Amino acid sequence: MKTKLYIVVPCYNEEAVLPVTSSQFLETLNGMIQKGKISEESRILYVDDGSKDGTWSLISGCAKKDGHVLGIRLSRNRGHQNALLAGLMEAKGRADITITIDCDGQDDMRVMEEMVDAYHEGCEIVYGVRRDRSKDSFLKRTSAQGFYKLMNAMGAETVYNHADYRLLSARVIRELEQFKETNLFLRGMIPMVGFKSTAVYYERHERIAGKTKYSLRKMFGLAFDGITSFSIQPLRMIMGAGCLVAMLSFIGVIWAFATEMMGKTVAGWASMTCIICFVGGVQLICLGVMGEYIGKIYLEVKGRPRYIVGERTENSDNKEE
Repeated sequence: MKTKLYIVVPCYNEEAVLPVTSSQFLETLNGMIQKGKISEESRILYVDDGSKDGTWSLISGCAKKDGHVLGIRLSRNRGHQNALLAGLMEAKGRADITITIDCDGQDDMRVMEEMVDAYHEGCEIVYGVRRDRSKDSFLKRTSAQGFYKLMNAMGAETVYNHADYRLLSARVIRELEQFKETNLFLRGMIPMVGFKSTAVYYERHERIAGKTKYSLRKMFGLAFDGITSFSIQPLRMIMGAGCLVAMLSFIGVIWAFATEMMGKTVAGWASMTCIICFVGGVQLICLGVMGEYIGKIYLEVKGRPRYIVGERTENSDNKEE
């Protein structure tokens, strides 16, 4: 029996680029079917993350034209990571393998075939990894490189220059389902699942059309979520900073007491003000980091659903869910 593949494509306000990339996804899928690498029952599954433009209409239209295309629409915008998870859970029980890829056409679709080949050779996870970041702006390149280095320094296992372009076997998805986090960071969760893995390397292209949905603010937000979701190192760092400040403050007290005993007065109020402001600033930073962790605990214990599927295309069969 041939391998059944589902290509999971999250979309958010992609009406500008979807008419171009949808045909490319179909061409890639059909090419692998014709070569006998995957089953005729393989599908492309678009996940509309609550788009406000005509994305869902385009997905529905593609599904009506070609039976290899399926689509689900989330009830509201839940974010890229939740949209990816929704697609993976929708494919669970239907596909032998899934490949997740963004809709913008920047990731080289041709390496999907290499991913499938790696799966047939025994790998259950295949990461799509960029060869370099020469086409990125200086700010994006340095911030991305700094992010991966910081994540590794914090003890969180990530694959360098890998985003969310990857192949997962059905076995991996079943194990991934056991992770119940509300604060998702799939780049850190997938390596934790384990099993045999490898990487394929590719050149990333310029975006075909439309604008990127990952602003600098969202990129930093994702990085912060990744760090706080997979490492308690920031808490240890603020504890170390607190010990250092306490030690310096203790030395300051001794110095002030010694100068008083020698009949010398402490010079001016400026130095005292600086010390108070410094200690107060450190305390606020520490409280902020602790508050972020407490907030994440608050969200996790509520157990709210990470996404809700609002619609499915007419050709979607949900009997297996």
